Amino acid sequence: MLTVTRVVHASALVDFGGAQILTDPWLSETRFYRQGEPRAFATAAELPELSGIVISHGHYDHCDLDALVGYRDKSVPFAVVPGLAGKVRAAGFTHVTELAPWQSTHLGPVEVTATPASHGVPEVTFVLRADGHTVFFGADTLRIAELDEIAGRYPDLDLALLPVNGLRIRPALNKQVVMDAVEAADLTRALRPRVAVPIHYAFSSGPIGDRVMTKGDRAGAEHFRAAAGDLAPDTIVQILPTGHALVL
Repeated sequence: MLTVTRVVHASALVDFGGAQILTDPWLSETRFYRQGEPRAFATAAELPELSGIVISHGHYDHCDLDALVGYRDKSVPFAVVPGLAGKVRAAGFTHVTELAPWQSTHLGPVEVTATPASHGVPEVTFVLRADGHTVFFGADTLRIAELDEIAGRYPDLDLALLPVNGLRIRPALNKQVVMDAVEAADLTRALRPRVAVPIHYAFSSGPIGDRVMTKGDRAGAEHFRAAAGDLAPDTIVQILPTGHALVL
C-alpha cells in the first residue's frame, strides 16, 4: 500500500507499506518565510518513525535542519543533493548519502534515485521506489527538458508530487525559479503518473516580502488541476490538505 501525507509546502510523508520517507523538511517559520497553511507536525519530535529523509537542496524552506534536530533518531538515513552532507552531519545526523542525478541508494527498503532539477542553486529531485510502487518528488524545480527522461526510466509512476506556484524573485527582475501550474501540468503529461498531487503553493514571504521580495501563484493548486485536465486528462489530480493522508 502507498500512502502520502502532506506535511507543509514541499514536505511530505511517503509511506510504502510502513516504510516512511520524509521529503524536504520545513518545520518552523521566520518573518519572510511563511508556510501559508497549517503544518501537520508542530515539531520534529512529533514525526513518526522514519525509514529515511530526502533533501533536494539547501534552502531553509526545504532543509530546516535547526528544527529537524529535534527528531529523536540521529541515525536515520538521508539522501541529499551533492554538497549538503557536511551541513546535515554538522546538525548531528550520522548517515548521509549525496546523490547526483541518476545515482541511487537505499533508505531502509526504499530505493531512492536522484533525478534532474534546476532552481538556481544545486538541486535534485527524487524517484522513490518500494513495495511495488514508484513516486516522483519534484521539490521546487523549474520545468526543464531533462525531467522528461524520467518517463523512459520509470514508465509506471504511481504518484507525482509537483511544485506549482511559479515563484519569482522580484529583485532579480522577476526571475522565475519554480515551475508554474501550466508547466507542472505539461510535466504531468510527460511523466504520465496515475495520480498527481500539487505541492509548493501556499508559501508567502509575509506582507512586506510579498511586495518586495517574491511573488507566486497561491492558487496554483487549483490552476494546476484545471491545466492538467487539459494537458494530462488520464492523470487523477488530488489537492491534498496538510495532515490528510491519501491512500493509493
